[in-house]
Amino acid sequence: MRDLLPSTVAVAVAGPADWSGELLPAELAGLGDRAVPSRRRDFTAGRMCARRALAALGLPPTPVPAGPDRAPVWPTGVVGAITHTEGYCAAAVARAADLRAVGIDAERHRALSPGVRRKVCRPDEEAELARLPAGLPWPTVVFSAKETVYKIWHPVVGTWLGFPDARVTLDLDAGTFRAEIAPARLAAAPVADPPTSMTGRFAVDDDLVRTAAVLPRR
Repeated sequence: MRDLLPSTVAVAVAGPADWSGELLPAELAGLGDRAVPSRRRDFTAGRMCARRALAALGLPPTPVPAGPDRAPVWPTGVVGAITHTEGYCAAAVARAADLRAVGIDAERHRALSPGVRRKVCRPDEEAELARLPAGLPWPTVVFSAKETVYKIWHPVVGTWLGFPDARVTLDLDAGTFRAEIAPARLAAAPVADPPTSMTGRFAVDDDLVRTAAVLPRR
């Protein structure tokens, strides 16, 4: 994930020990007693990465609990995001004085099921994807990009953003994506300056599809 983000963002990727690390009391409270083992492993790795990324910013050790919507609650003055998929987890954080928000996402390198693809990709996106070179899971890149966009939108605006609410276009030569937010969603935003568009980067590796973006300060 480090290769997709600017130097103002600190990044940590989970190692073998992170999946069974020790959670702090405030983090355990957010996990709950009924979490299944896979959820506990993902949550634990995310918090291990989050605390290591915070340390890379020069911040003291601090818990990163989960809010009511299960999103991480960052220390005051910090923005960030966590992603986890099968066998992979990463966290990215930055100082709020430098950026309004950070978004990251990782997905396994595989095709979306037809049902998921219909939910994720708008008709105009499908038309563009049909013109891209075959052999790579471009709908999965769009899915990942929209997950990254949501992780930027929600902390800034505080409302839901559905898959059809962002139109993603890919620039294969540059390895970038651009997401335009639907006018109706912008009109309903409860903040004065919601992000109207976002630009990020993507990478397709043998095992993973990764996306990342930041929202600069105005």
